[in-house]
Amino acid sequence: MRAEQQLRSFLKVLESYPGDRPITKFLPEFFKKNKQMGSTDRRMASRLLYNYFRLGKAIVNKTKEERLFLAEFLCNSIDNPFLEHFRPDLNAKILLPLDEKIAFAEAHEGLVLEEVFPFLKHLSEGVDSAQFLSSFFIQPDLFIRVNPKSLAMVLKTMENSSIDFKQIGNYTISMPNGTNLNNLFPDTSFTIKPYEVQDLSSQHTLNYFKPNRYEHWWDACAASGGKSLLLFSEQPDIKLVVSDIRESVLDNLDERFNAAGLKTYQKKIIDLTKNADPELHHYEFDGIILDAPCSGSGTWGRTPEMINQFEEFKIQGFQNLQKTIASNVLKYLKPGKPLIYITCSVFREENEEVVRHLQSDHSMKLESLELIKGYNKKADTMFIARLIR
Repeated sequence: MRAEQQLRSFLKVLESYPGDRPITKFLPEFFKKNKQMGSTDRRMASRLLYNYFRLGKAIVNKTKEERLFLAEFLCNSIDNPFLEHFRPDLNAKILLPLDEKIAFAEAHEGLVLEEVFPFLKHLSEGVDSAQFLSSFFIQPDLFIRVNPKSLAMVLKTMENSSIDFKQIGNYTISMPNGTNLNNLFPDTSFTIKPYEVQDLSSQHTLNYFKPNRYEHWWDACAASGGKSLLLFSEQPDIKLVVSDIRESVLDNLDERFNAAGLKTYQKKIIDLTKNADPELHHYEFDGIILDAPCSGSGTWGRTPEMINQFEEFKIQGFQNLQKTIASNVLKYLKPGKPLIYITCSVFREENEEVVRHLQSDHSMKLESLELIKGYNKKADTMFIARLIR
């Protein structure tokens, strides 16, 4: 039967997954080697694999099949033919609210919710652990930030599609993850791209930048340049330096900036664990954005496989790295000007404790901070602090 074949395909995919890389990189390679799988089979195998890992490190004493059936029960809210075939008793309860399904699984299926994410003692202040844990069974949304000049066109296009979308605030739109935006907005149709794919919480960080016209800013760990584009959207006359340790990332950044209309900036390859004077000896900045390398634990709702790959001792390693990088960038910040410290982590060691270090060891003045809770908005959870030198 169809469900039996789907289960065999899932087990083959799971057995082939090495567990040391993101699923998003593994699956295209796997499907390329297994071209006999049609598009429907690929979609189903992908869904089952992601849902399977949403159980994190819970009920590891169960078989792979038993874990999968429970994951399907918790992660879906419509009638499920796959689950109906193997566990009709669970499918009969598929329409229950998530909290009731979790309670049932705890009472009858051996689920211990706290074992899904076994790092709870490290959570930052203000995290509602019950909501946070439950969020792992909910697929996050896809968010875009719309160019204000393109808002009417983007909304009309969305309204004429069959996509279930929601406008959040003035220029943010959410939609189901996996929505093919290229079909809606072909790149060749626009001189300036009408939107940027950017998580809701990431967009929220703009509230802390507060740039002024013609100021010199440095996006120190720029990666794909999302924070720089936010800065540019707020103040197009900014004088911008972007840096990263990875040349390939900065090459991709060029393409993204060009599509967004950001033409004037300096780009530097810098290892911020070392003295940056060879590249920045004469620079002084009016603002520095440090979107620091981190565990990424606030994004694991999108990459649930990371729960299994992560080891607790790494938290301290990330904190040490963040302290080192922050210390090395501060010397290029003008007195009275802001350091914007950002992580996509939920661990206090990477968040509040690094801020306290900057205050005590570098005499930084904390102006404001926030744990940006995305776990109850189908978005990432992030941390941001604005500190003044």
